[in-house]
Amino acid sequence: MTNKATIGLTNPKSPSNVGAVMRASGCYQVSSVFYDGGRYAFAKKFHTDTQNALLNIPLVETKRLLDVVPQGAKIVCVDLVEGAVALPDFEHPENAYYIFGPEDGTIEQEVIDNADSVVYIPTIGCMNLAATVNVVLYDRLAKSTTRIGGDELIRESRDTNNTAKVKVQDPIA
Repeated sequence: MTNKATIGLTNPKSPSNVGAVMRASGCYQVSSVFYDGGRYAFAKKFHTDTQNALLNIPLVETKRLLDVVPQGAKIVCVDLVEGAVALPDFEHPENAYYIFGPEDGTIEQEVIDNADSVVYIPTIGCMNLAATVNVVLYDRLAKSTTRIGGDELIRESRDTNNTAKVKVQDPIA
């Protein structure tokens, strides 16, 4: 089984947050992003996807997030829901469909009832949508046995204005 992540956004309201979710999706190799509700469709012309992730990752409107569950994916709801598992204690499935709640509401009970897992990030107060997506995807990467990294990745990923290097210490000094 391949390590695959898909995202569902429950009625997102902010184009800047959706743009930031798309940027995170590109950074963490999410295969596609779905959203429901009418608020984002109205405001999407103001999106802030600064890395143009939309060129590589589909952002698809759907009437119902449960209708687009990827084949074989486990549904993981991420929201401040009583009875949810704290993210530090959560083991991510290899094929996950992460559904995130809106900043000014929650995931529908029907979606929660159909989830394989419900997770929350143990913070004081709630985080915004884009921050939550970034934290969950980073946690997935940090707990993964599949590692990418090194100087080649750094050179490919950093801004063209960044040429900084760590100075190698003289072992004799």
